[in-house]
Amino acid sequence: MDSNKIFLSESDLPKSWYNIAADMLEPPNPPLHPGTGQPLGPDDLAPLFPMALIAQEMSAERWIEIPEPIREAYRIWRPTPLHRARRLEKHLDTPAKIYYKNESVSPPGSHKPNTAIAQAFYNKEEGTKRISTETGAGQWGSALSFATNYFGLECLVYMVRVSYEQKPYRRSLMQTWGASVIPSPSDSTDSGKAILEQDPDTLGSLGIAISEAVEVAAKNDDTKYSLGSVLNHVLTHQTVVGLETKKQLEIAGDEPDVLIGCVGGGSNFAGLVFPFLGDKLQGRSNPRIIGVEPTACPTLTKGIYAYDFGDTGQLTPLVKMYTLGHDFVPPGIHAGGLRYHGMAPLVCQNYVSGSMEAVAYHQNKIFEAAVTFARTEGIVPAPETAHAIQAAIDEALAAKAAGESRVIVFNLSGHGYFDLGAYDAYFDGALEDYEYPEAKIQESLKKLPQL
Repeated sequence: MDSNKIFLSESDLPKSWYNIAADMLEPPNPPLHPGTGQPLGPDDLAPLFPMALIAQEMSAERWIEIPEPIREAYRIWRPTPLHRARRLEKHLDTPAKIYYKNESVSPPGSHKPNTAIAQAFYNKEEGTKRISTETGAGQWGSALSFATNYFGLECLVYMVRVSYEQKPYRRSLMQTWGASVIPSPSDSTDSGKAILEQDPDTLGSLGIAISEAVEVAAKNDDTKYSLGSVLNHVLTHQTVVGLETKKQLEIAGDEPDVLIGCVGGGSNFAGLVFPFLGDKLQGRSNPRIIGVEPTACPTLTKGIYAYDFGDTGQLTPLVKMYTLGHDFVPPGIHAGGLRYHGMAPLVCQNYVSGSMEAVAYHQNKIFEAAVTFARTEGIVPAPETAHAIQAAIDEALAAKAAGESRVIVFNLSGHGYFDLGAYDAYFDGALEDYEYPEAKIQESLKKLPQL
């Protein structure tokens, strides 16, 4: 096709989510109880999640039907367009075709509402009054605030302190949709107070913010907890992205050679690649699949594959994942959504099996890619998304060097219009490249739970 954008009609909106657990080479590793070390049952998760989400978390069914009220909410912005990045291709003088799935068109400006809407719906159905959560850069907090407002729920967001200060307009967006936003760590929870006693000037981390949100849910019967990445049901909800992309590439007459997404907890990456990875696992195709992370938080590229807590306060179940240690506190880089110490277990299991690859970049390099993308394609990308853009550029240049055509697809997981302060820092030369020291990683990993 010659078109720069490929649209689908509302009738093409997926009717079911794809659950990759049905096609894994090995069954997913079970989450373990933090006290007993034994596999969790549904009752263990009931204080935190509605039963419908617990069932999805533990499901091995390939297809999970999307309820009509969720599809109705999706129709506000879905299906999203698939763009051919022709101006970027021309700028790079590459024979490669570059496509990007534009998830920035949702009301909060990212892929996150794909699961936020689903989680809010299931909580509403089971009588939840309030949802507590954490957010790094603010994309997830914005999405859940949008979703809880849509379904008439209260929302409490613990926002990592460095992002709370760096990204005030994300906070404003959450408050516009009715959420209460608290910088984390805070003195409103026991876990937050404990961290502040140790380090009153801490920048915070997603692990700390998770502890605070989980604590609130565990202590209040009218409150459930919601996570924007990592968990199986979250990644499953996101597969609407990849399912739509498959249809759009069929319309374009192309099959992907390379699929790319940035990885923090793994949700936008999994949303794009899992429907394709399922085909790869079943031997129907063989694309290269690349997860891209920051050198300041190198979970896949430098972490260890082990059972660990999902939070700093050790309140969550133990999950087997690549981890930098649950007390890992990353530096205050601007890609706040990629600062998580762990990674989605389903992503990790496919990485350790060799079904996908991972690379890491410094933040000055990814901002250079972001500016190149903005000046060619017109969209200012989020710093997180810029990691995927840099990898796509590298793949396109490799295709040029090899003199071969290559179909490259990446997920434009969010826009950067609330991240312009980070762009200012880049233009002013104030961004520091940071590679997390191996010694600090090893120190954190010494504190992994002994099973």
